[in-house]
Amino acid sequence: MASTIGLDLGNVPSLDLMTELLRRMKCSSKPDKRLILVGPPGSGKGTQSPFIKDEYCLCHLATGDMLRAAVSAKTPLGIKAKEAMDKGELVSDDLVVGIIDEAIKKPSCQKGFILDGFPRTVVQAQKLDEMLEKQGTKIDKVLDFAIDDAILEERITGRWMHPASGRSYHTKFAPPKVPGIDDVTGEPLIQRKDDNAEVLKSRLEAFHRQTQPVIDYYVQKGIVNKLHADKPAKEVAAEIQKALS
Repeated sequence: MASTIGLDLGNVPSLDLMTELLRRMKCSSKPDKRLILVGPPGSGKGTQSPFIKDEYCLCHLATGDMLRAAVSAKTPLGIKAKEAMDKGELVSDDLVVGIIDEAIKKPSCQKGFILDGFPRTVVQAQKLDEMLEKQGTKIDKVLDFAIDDAILEERITGRWMHPASGRSYHTKFAPPKVPGIDDVTGEPLIQRKDDNAEVLKSRLEAFHRQTQPVIDYYVQKGIVNKLHADKPAKEVAAEIQKALS
């Protein structure tokens, strides 16, 4: 067994090994953190989570991705999840919590995790708490990316992209040189189907209806930090750092 490990490492470039070693040394002094990010589409969670993940050496758990990974890896829980999906049913809360339970035992989650997109209901939050309690841990902080719906509408409905390259523009914040045209190729820009005001309105209504009770649940535990997600990304990052220090 030792020889195969030696072989595997023998093929890893020295720079990568050193980088990983330095990362682990840096991470060893970091406090453990178990975080939940809550926020509507366009509130900036996707911008901030990679920084939080790197800064605090956490693993990022997006439940949709984890479900797909469990299904493709054919884990016992993944097989059950696939059965439900094939029948057009929702995957049960217990299954999702089970998949999170499996994921957080991995070495990459040793220092803790960021949960994104879960829990969406109070029942899910309670089940998550029960599972963590069995492991002797708990959620440390809930970061609430609070932002006015009108600002979100401006952010999202102004987004345009160049489909071939993925280059993105915004009519107000990062406009192309010529409206509707990609700066590099001169090809027309498109808008994603769900980046329109009507779709956004229904998504936001569903978000507020479902998620506000979850935020209230954690407020009672005294672990919610409300962020001003309408501010520039740098200022939001500073607020997050303050909340987590």
